[in-house]
Amino acid sequence: MSIKVTELTKIYDTQRAVDNISFELKKGEIVGFLGPNGAGKSTTMKIVTSYLPATSGTATVCGYDVLDQPMEVRKRVGYLPEANPLYTEMYVREYLEFTAGIHKLGKDSRRRIEEMISLTGLGKEAHKKIGALSKGYKQRVGLAQAMLHEPEVLILDEPTSGLDPNQIVEIRELIKNIGSEKTVLLSTHIMQEVQAMCNRVIIINNGKIVADDSIERLQQANTKHDVLVVLFEKEIDTNLLNELSNLERYELTGSNKWKLVTQNPDALRREVMQWALTHDINISSLQAETETLEDVFRTLTRK
Repeated sequence: MSIKVTELTKIYDTQRAVDNISFELKKGEIVGFLGPNGAGKSTTMKIVTSYLPATSGTATVCGYDVLDQPMEVRKRVGYLPEANPLYTEMYVREYLEFTAGIHKLGKDSRRRIEEMISLTGLGKEAHKKIGALSKGYKQRVGLAQAMLHEPEVLILDEPTSGLDPNQIVEIRELIKNIGSEKTVLLSTHIMQEVQAMCNRVIIINNGKIVADDSIERLQQANTKHDVLVVLFEKEIDTNLLNELSNLERYELTGSNKWKLVTQNPDALRREVMQWALTHDINISSLQAETETLEDVFRTLTRK
């Protein structure tokens, strides 16, 4: 496993910031790590990167223990914290040279710096001081330094925070490309980003993991079984809907698109199909309405 967390707990005085959590990440996964503010996301990330010691439990990265073998862990992890810690008086290439020196890349430094500048789209900005860059390009510099030493694991805490829509799309595509070869643990509050980038979602609330699954299975598990959405080919006589005995109420939600509310969706589905045949009504689609990832998140973190 690239990352393995087992019964991890972190206590600050009387507060359990992280409460006995366990999860594993494999190579090639891009996993969204979600939760409300104060849920324990950043604390968990800091523990996994050997920045912060746990109170109890264990965490390993590529088989190395984060507490007992922190230098081995840091060699294999690229970390972009929420507050991107850049030296703003340095030039972009100068900063990457400094970072390469920290990682002791030696003769590979020049090659890796140029590769990262190209990969992150920093070519036109590499001659500038970091302080003169836009927020989007500063995030690119942060990603470049995180990947410079060719880590096996990337841990990104709110990598698109504060970016404009165009910058978000650019960083999203960059992370997706990176994630095809590495393991990425990604924290964000933007559900569209999770759906666009992640293979899987871990949701943490009050220090505990409340969900760990693919986006599709999470949404299926939270399906609104009392709602069917029907799209007819053409306009229908509303009075005909009153013939459906399993229908509690209905609502027009779009052009020839109806939301049908019921306590028995399977029975209503069968009834609608027979009813449509009887009245020679063509149905373009008929499906259960599922929760969005945002709906699932709110449900699981409401308390």
